[in-house]
Formats: sequence, structure tokens, C-alpha cells
Amino acid sequence: MDRITEVERSINKTYRKDIWKRFIAGINEYEMIKPGDRIAVCISGGKDSMLLAKCMQILQRHSDFPFEVKFLVMDPGYTPENRQRILDNAELLGIPVNIFDANIFNYVVDVEDNPCYLCARMRRGYLYKNAQLLGCNKIALGHHFDDVIETILLSILYGAEVKTMMPKLHSTNYEGMELIRPLYMVRERDIIRWVNYNKLEFLQCACRFTEKSEEENNETLSKRKEVKALIETLRKNNSNVEMNIFRSVQNVNLQTLIGYHGKDFKYNFLENYD
Repeated sequence: MDRITEVERSINKTYRKDIWKRFIAGINEYEMIKPGDRIAVCISGGKDSMLLAKCMQILQRHSDFPFEVKFLVMDPGYTPENRQRILDNAELLGIPVNIFDANIFNYVVDVEDNPCYLCARMRRGYLYKNAQLLGCNKIALGHHFDDVIETILLSILYGAEVKTMMPKLHSTNYEGMELIRPLYMVRERDIIRWVNYNKLEFLQCACRFTEKSEEENNETLSKRKEVKALIETLRKNNSNVEMNIFRSVQNVNLQTLIGYHGKDFKYNFLENYD
């Protein structure tokens, strides 16, 4: 059995329950893929996006309806060694990538006020633009279940707001484009198990900011680590805590909220109290 076949078999056989079925469940539950879609699967070189690329490749091959996938790699300023590792892993996994350059790291490396936010926005814009050049109507990102619940807690604890990472979004700046997150229901620990099982080595993080000392690391990264550790602590006493966090933003009782808002409105419970 060749290496590519081994990796694919591990997804839909060995980790069928924990990865493949959750991958399919998320796509079906949130109607992420429709007939005729051309989807740019965005690969950063890490474990999540590489797994996503393989899952999308397998799904496209066996889908009941036609859709296309393109595999898009953006080089935001990687070292030559990290860029080559991405290309080598793509070849190892049988993923034909389209790579383009965007010197984002050079733009944000000296930004002191929330550089990660600026970097993420710039990355998203470049991905949308280059996906359109490939004739795509959607981009697929590798965010997983843990990213979702961590975002919920980050918003509550540090943003004073209840919001989540959505499974799909319409782009506000690129007409006709949509973002989807097909690994929405897949847990990070199962992705790590899949990586270790196949003895794969992906980029951990090639961001310029993580090259600094721990004291200099960006505050947003530290907060996410803190929330990840908090969830792990809570799970020791409540094995359902992760799913409860996830379900909380799908089970909002508006009658018990002091206030809420949408794009064009704000509501306070006092408006209808008397």
C-alpha cells in the first residue's frame, strides 16, 4: 500500500468515527457544499489545513453531486525551509497545490496594536482574491471544534460579548464569495491522533511573532492558550463541558437576556418590561 493510500485509509477507516463522520456531519448540518461549487481549500501548512485538504479531496472524489476543489497555499513570508516543508507535505499527501506570495509578515511584524488581527484580515483578503482568480465561489478554512468553543469563551471573558465562530459566512468585501469551515465538528485531539498515527510532521506555527520570547508573544495568543487550559481543567470534572459550551450558542433563551443586538438594532429588556 503506498503512502497516499495509507493516509486516506486512516481517515475513512481508522478514524472514520472521530474524523470522517464528524467532517461529513458538519458539512451536512450547515449545508456547506452545494452542487456546482468550486471551493478553494486554503492550506497554511499546519495539521488542520492539511487534514482538511485530504478530507475535501476524498469527498470530492466520492461525492453524490459534482463540485470542484482547488488547493490554495499563501506564502505570507515563510522562511525557505517552511515553504519547502509545505510543498513536500503536499506532495507526500498527493495534494496538487497552487501557491502564491503575499509578504504579509513584513507589513505586520512591527505593528504593536493587535498585529494578529491585522494579519488575519490581510490573509483573508488575499485568499478571497486569489480564490476568485481560480474561479472559486467559496474558500474553506481549517478551523475545528476546539477553535469554535475557545472563541465563544474568549468573546465572553475578554470581549464582554456572546458570539461564536460561524460554520459559514458570506464575504462582505468580495461579492459572491463565501467562507466555509468543514472541520467544524472535528476535535483537535483527534486531529493530533491522526497526525501521530501517520507519523506526519507539519508546521506548528511559522508566524514571526512566535519566534519572539514568551514574554514578547502577542497577547491574543496568550489568551487563547489560557482559555484552552481552562477548558481542559473544566473537562476533568465535567466530560460534557465542551459540547455544553458549543450548544449554549444554539440554545439562547432571549427572555433571560438583559440585552442583545443585531446588525441594525439594539434591544434592552426594559423596553417591554412594564
